[in-house]
Amino acid sequence: MSDVGERVKCGRWSDPREPTEEDQDILNKVKEQYKEMTGMTDLQFVACRVRTQVAGGTNYLFEVDVGENAYKRLLVFVPQPEHLVAILPDKMRNDKLEDF
Repeated sequence: MSDVGERVKCGRWSDPREPTEEDQDILNKVKEQYKEMTGMTDLQFVACRVRTQVAGGTNYLFEVDVGENAYKRLLVFVPQPEHLVAILPDKMRNDKLEDF
């Protein structure tokens, strides 16, 4: 399959895939929040599968092995930092406002 065919379109969920080290790092960042929300303290916290969705950042849907043959689904949102994309100079106050 070509690279173009494998890209995820904005708003669509990717197919489930094996997590990368970066995915596990993202999951690890919410482990303390998970413990606080569930009251669970001693647990395994390993991503088994992940899906992603681009939407003003990235949603991660994780299948997580929490030990003792138990699995949880966690939805984690990672916002996209703001960045300047382009500048169109020399416009007047009431010029048409359109993308470029």
